[in-house]
Amino acid sequence: MKIAIIQFAPLIDNAEATLNKLEQLLNKCNDSELIILPELANSGYNFQTKTEAFDLSENISGRFISFLQQFATKLKAGIISGFNEREGDKLYNSAVFVDKSGVIGKYRKLHLFLNEPDFFEKGNLGLPVFEYNGYKIGMLICFDWMIPEIWRKMALNGVDLICHPSNLVLPYAQSVIPAYAIVNHIFIATANRVGTERGVSFSGQSIVANPQGKVIGRLSPEKEEILKIDINLSISKNKEITERNHLFNDRRLDVYNDLK
Repeated sequence: MKIAIIQFAPLIDNAEATLNKLEQLLNKCNDSELIILPELANSGYNFQTKTEAFDLSENISGRFISFLQQFATKLKAGIISGFNEREGDKLYNSAVFVDKSGVIGKYRKLHLFLNEPDFFEKGNLGLPVFEYNGYKIGMLICFDWMIPEIWRKMALNGVDLICHPSNLVLPYAQSVIPAYAIVNHIFIATANRVGTERGVSFSGQSIVANPQGKVIGRLSPEKEEILKIDINLSISKNKEITERNHLFNDRRLDVYNDLK
């Protein structure tokens, strides 16, 4: 599957400029089957008040999602993006998966970082896995990376690729992602943002790691740019580590299945 990661900086106070910027970047991805954008790509991140966060949000049928669907149709690709989702009077830090047919599904961030609980509800959609072009795709968002159980849960559910829209500020995740890839024998694509927004700086370095734990693509810490890479997702289906070791079958659930 040909995938593309768009690493960019949305503008928190200018949705029109954000869309214009994304339009130019998406047009450069016309040879990709799956395109991944960062967390909260429609709104920016560092909100000053709950009212501002609400004003910058939209529902699943809003302008930003329609924009993504139009490009998915134009490019004949799937697009995964983080977005500031409004549902009634509640906000969720969400990721949406669209293609030419419309919305395939969405995920809501389970583990909120630092001040995010001041704006967002905890995710309530579990860990969905979506079929796309013969493979199983999952989504996590930014600080979800810190919790190893969710990576394993998704791997046990058969995921081949986890797409990870992010606004990473801590310097650790890009080092850990390859380890999650190898211990679950899956592909992981982390789409991080760049820039400084109201005093908060983001670390860029969007990466793709393969089931052997190798980083097969990495972007710069500061530039708005695109990473394009062709990955063989069928590799993730083989969980045999050696001829006598299987990643899942060798687990000692008699020892640690009661982990709490």
